[in-house]
Amino acid sequence: MRFLPPIYFHLVARSARALITTIGLAGLAFVLSSCDLGGLSPIFPEPVSPNGKDIYDTYFYISLVAIAVFVGVEASLLWVVIRYRRSRQPAGYVVPQVHGHAGLEIAWTLAPLIIVLAIAAYSFVELQKNFQPINNQEMTVKVSGHQFGWEYDYLNGVVVHQEGSLAAEVTPFVVPTNTLIKLQFDANDVIHSWWVPSISGKTDAVPGYDNFSWLKIDKPGKWRGECAELCGSGHAQMQIMMQAMDKADFDAWMAKQKAATTSPSPSPSPSPA
Repeated sequence: MRFLPPIYFHLVARSARALITTIGLAGLAFVLSSCDLGGLSPIFPEPVSPNGKDIYDTYFYISLVAIAVFVGVEASLLWVVIRYRRSRQPAGYVVPQVHGHAGLEIAWTLAPLIIVLAIAAYSFVELQKNFQPINNQEMTVKVSGHQFGWEYDYLNGVVVHQEGSLAAEVTPFVVPTNTLIKLQFDANDVIHSWWVPSISGKTDAVPGYDNFSWLKIDKPGKWRGECAELCGSGHAQMQIMMQAMDKADFDAWMAKQKAATTSPSPSPSPSPA
């Protein structure tokens, strides 16, 4: 009588633990999503801009497919292990052989190919929609990265300097709600990556090259992000603070910034005789 090697049982036990863990994580994600924590927080924060919602949905649907495939494979493996375990079979029993079965070979070759191509096509369409220049914007802001902070140029003389810090609250990048805003990215030194998960996907800021994204936030609030590209020793402090205001509040804020920009500098005191 042949005995299965110990590694076989180790692999079965590990597969069972992986399946239980996956089901547990899926259940946890469902519980978190049903609570008022903002999406699948803290895994995925609640999106507040249409392009952020598209990225959120992309992750969600791809995760559903991945979990379904994983559960199907692991369940099939466990079924084979339980159904054909040695203790239930007579001495010398050999399980049915399917090696060389043309139908199965074609099926388990085409099925993963179709799934991967479908995911790739869906992701490509979403990326093209969310990271291409737009022409119907109501406002344009030029975002420049530097070691280690950001500058937001509203193209009207107002520039917000957002120097990174881990110890203090950084100056927010302020925008009006329900306004389609085009973002134009570049960098002054090395490659940075602007990322506010609730707003948009990661967009690289590259020296000498313009990248584009957009946003349209539907409610007032503040959202935190960070540079997602390792850009030097101060990378960790390169925090982003995003703030959306109602249009009336934003107009008042912008008027205040313009007044500060156009205020004449005090004249220097005359030199003593």
